[in-house]
Amino acid sequence: MARIDLNDDGAVVIIGSGAGGGTLAHELTRRGIQVVLLEAGKRQSMASFSQVPGEAFQQLTWLDTRTQSGNWGTARDFPGLPAWHCKTVGGTTVHWTASTPRLEPWELRAKSTYGHVPGTSLIDWPISYPELKNYYLLAERRLGVTRRNGMPGLPASNNFKVMHAGAKKLGYKRVHTGHMAINSRSHDGRGFCIQQGFCVQGCKMGAKWSTLYTEIPSAEATGKLDLRIECRAMRIEHGNNGRVNAVVYRDSQGQEQRQKARLVCVAGNGIETPRLLLLSESAKFPQGLANSSDQVGRNYCHQIVGYIWGIFEKPVYSWRGATVAGVVEDEVLNDPQRGFVGGYRIELVALDLPTMPQVGLPYGWGRDFASIMEEYRNIAGLLINGEDMPRSENRITLNPKVKDAFGLPAANVHVDEHPNDQALRKHAQGQMSKMYQALGAKRTFPGPSLPATHNTCTARMSADPRDGVTNGWGQTHDIPNLFISDGSMMSTPGSANPTLTIVALVLRQAEYIGRQMAAGKI
Repeated sequence: MARIDLNDDGAVVIIGSGAGGGTLAHELTRRGIQVVLLEAGKRQSMASFSQVPGEAFQQLTWLDTRTQSGNWGTARDFPGLPAWHCKTVGGTTVHWTASTPRLEPWELRAKSTYGHVPGTSLIDWPISYPELKNYYLLAERRLGVTRRNGMPGLPASNNFKVMHAGAKKLGYKRVHTGHMAINSRSHDGRGFCIQQGFCVQGCKMGAKWSTLYTEIPSAEATGKLDLRIECRAMRIEHGNNGRVNAVVYRDSQGQEQRQKARLVCVAGNGIETPRLLLLSESAKFPQGLANSSDQVGRNYCHQIVGYIWGIFEKPVYSWRGATVAGVVEDEVLNDPQRGFVGGYRIELVALDLPTMPQVGLPYGWGRDFASIMEEYRNIAGLLINGEDMPRSENRITLNPKVKDAFGLPAANVHVDEHPNDQALRKHAQGQMSKMYQALGAKRTFPGPSLPATHNTCTARMSADPRDGVTNGWGQTHDIPNLFISDGSMMSTPGSANPTLTIVALVLRQAEYIGRQMAAGKI
């Protein structure tokens, strides 16, 4: 692994090592570009992963203080954890469920497709779907996505068989075990999934794609990567010309360091990325870096989620098999006659027994709650993954009254759900309940909105600089050598789990950065 001097101003500094940052680090280093990769968390491994849910949560999760506001259910049900993502090498690709569908072509044209939706800040993406599709193909090969490029689908678990039977009862046709970045056969030097379940706690087989043991080791092998773990970015600095030139961070000993940079790419997740830009205010950028449009932190999207659980006469053993290896895609369409615009996927879900009462159930302790838990082995679960509407008021801001461990203002996550979001959830939970009822479930019941895991759009791409933060390459409108390299740059969320799209956008971005650096433009 390279050791890059703090005063070396020729390197690219990437902040965050997840799907965006880890992939970008590999792509740039294999092009011969020196990269300093800052990661706030520790480095785990397949050997060190804990499969005890509480231990794994503490081991991997970003637990820094945050606040939240607004009328969304998460503020009520999970006041201390508005968003769930990771603080570890590999970022959220360590604990993700590895569902990798593509966005639909019309989802990149949300404003044109849906028309004027009052109370939203919809825009169209500044890139075309055919161009994005080219990078989807590259990303799917890199990740080993099932049901693409000859990679077989994962086996059908009992939980999937229940889903499939219920979906067919309702006349759904697009039902399968999903496009998953989990090896169904050996791929990329990694083994295949053994279907042991509970895989959001870190895959001890390495069958699930994660930058922890794919992109980052490959980048290290080039001799061009300087990975610095437990290093927390505090602010990004710039010169008199307005171009960024350094990142100030706290190292693993808590000491402040300043790394010079030729350019900076921020990939800290849809909450920490805008927070860092806002924390980097200066006399030249009084509203924060790249924020002349006042769009940094705005338009926060997290996709519409919600559970439906069904209790059956016989055991389901829903925890066996990959967690979300099952999907119904018939509702991924725009049909305003349903009472809302946009679409949603119905995905499998299973929660381990300790997590079930904390995350999956709306009940407190009592007789009814106990009766549900007693049926744990007979429970099947479904989850919505739906498109939420961007709103300018839904945003990440700094809370000056609440500070983190370094004395910096905490991020506040504000969400007021749009009526379209609420209508979509009601429709989806109704359809999921019907699926289980059609199979004779003894009982169906909803769960709460879980903490946000798909944090996007807070530094979005836009054709018009007034509408967003970056251009179609993730290059900020205001500062040519400052890039956004995670889900923050998505223009709208669509109804697809976002990781595949993030990787595709970053593969495309890496090519652009390489060309621009070679031409001496950045």
